[in-house]
Amino acid sequence: MAFEVTFELKESDLDHFRDIMRKAQSEAAKLSEQDIINNAKTLSLEVKTEVPEFVKQRLVKLETLVAMVEDTEWQIPEQERADVISALAYFSDPEDLVADHIPVFGFLDDAIMIELVAEELQPDIDAFEEFCAYREREQERAGDNTITKDDWLDSKRRELHSRMRNRRSSRRSSRSSFRSIF
Repeated sequence: MAFEVTFELKESDLDHFRDIMRKAQSEAAKLSEQDIINNAKTLSLEVKTEVPEFVKQRLVKLETLVAMVEDTEWQIPEQERADVISALAYFSDPEDLVADHIPVFGFLDDAIMIELVAEELQPDIDAFEEFCAYREREQERAGDNTITKDDWLDSKRRELHSRMRNRRSSRRSSRSSFRSIF
């Protein structure tokens, strides 16, 4: 039997999460970028089998964020890279909001933070996923020797980076932003 719980976060709740993110970012400032990435990867790998489905679904988003900064062909622009690394900083704090060892609820705060960060970075995630799909399609095409792999990757990357920025700009103008924590 499944049981569904739904709740709404008000602006004051989001302020609380922003404060927690700022604290985590401050604590993570002494860590290298690679340490932050490794901590996010460790969280994802270690807890995947021991958590409820709603957490597992968010861990996929966390893995996508890590992949964005690790994919050498994507070459995420520096500002966007800094935003993603800054978002991943939360997952380097072993003393997060809800202790991870608490059954069922231990990763609730992590799932909420992943969801908030993923929503804010959705244009970046969409562009990255489109780039990955494009790259796969192009790799499967046989006999196209008219452009090099680097040429088409560069062209698509620039197009998607531009689209990502445009989407983010239009989203910012229409609502308040969680991104202010970056």
